[in-house]
Amino acid sequence: MPQEPISPNTRLYLSLGLLIGLIVGLAVAILIEVLDTRIRGEANVRQITDAPILGGIAFDKLAPKRPLIVQSEPNSPRAEAFRSLRTNLQFLDVEGGPRSFVVTSSVPSEGKSTTSANLAIVMAQSGARVLLIDGDLRSPSVADLFGIEGGVGLTDVLIGRARLSDVTQAWGLRNLSLLPAGAMPPNPSELLGSQAMVNLLRHVEKEYDVVLIDGPPLLPVTDSALLSKQVRGALLIVAAGRTHRGQVHGSVEALQNVGAHVAGVVLTMLPTRGPDAYGYGRYGYGAYGYGYGYGRTAQAGFSQIISPAESPGRRQSSAVPPSGPARTTAQARQESV
Repeated sequence: MPQEPISPNTRLYLSLGLLIGLIVGLAVAILIEVLDTRIRGEANVRQITDAPILGGIAFDKLAPKRPLIVQSEPNSPRAEAFRSLRTNLQFLDVEGGPRSFVVTSSVPSEGKSTTSANLAIVMAQSGARVLLIDGDLRSPSVADLFGIEGGVGLTDVLIGRARLSDVTQAWGLRNLSLLPAGAMPPNPSELLGSQAMVNLLRHVEKEYDVVLIDGPPLLPVTDSALLSKQVRGALLIVAAGRTHRGQVHGSVEALQNVGAHVAGVVLTMLPTRGPDAYGYGRYGYGAYGYGYGYGRTAQAGFSQIISPAESPGRRQSSAVPPSGPARTTAQARQESV
């Protein structure tokens, strides 16, 4: 007589069950990896473009409440990330020429306007004469971000209804000027692609050290592609975990089709925890014991060049926003005489 039941073979069934479970689990993991086309980090971007990755900005759920982080919390990790972005952007200028850039993205809500605003402030803090232009005529945001009057601006200058010096507003440091969008025209693309816009850009490139244009997203409209052709290049903002690889590829292609140059890529909304976490230790915080606890460094990391002015103990002071209404550039110049 057999000492154990011939059927069912429990050990065999258990082994087969474990093997099948393992195979199914691996198949599901591979399927998720194939179907999930979202940008996760630097490696995904490098598969699409060879443009330099200028920096990474970590996700902050409070960003909508404190968009100008370099102003409200100048010593925070995110503020430091914008200063690192400024430093890397400065090193693109080794060959000289105008430093004028369109800051754009593939789709809305990737952080392009917040990046434009904070980058403009830290550029001004370094001593550069900076002009930030709101070129997103369909959905302007510069006026709201900085708390200035935006009813009159770029569109009025382009149609000859106002002078540039009358609608450009000084903010904070005297060397930071803002040009709001103005009233929304019925033909934004035609206006931004006009000879009047080209003439305006050539003029401000002579008046300012840095010109940043907050442009609309690339995929819905052609505005930013047209603008990027007229400046040094485009800074492409890519939101990690939100933007898909096909969208980034389409944006790069849209710029290339008009002969525009992708000056660099900035990753935003990077996670601070998990396998794709973005850490600040690699960029100076760990070495100096700041201990913010933002998780391990991202899988590939971002190249960072720290200028002497940004070394510990010599950090640039933050701009002080105007206590009263923003001044036009003409008024600011009169005050400085």
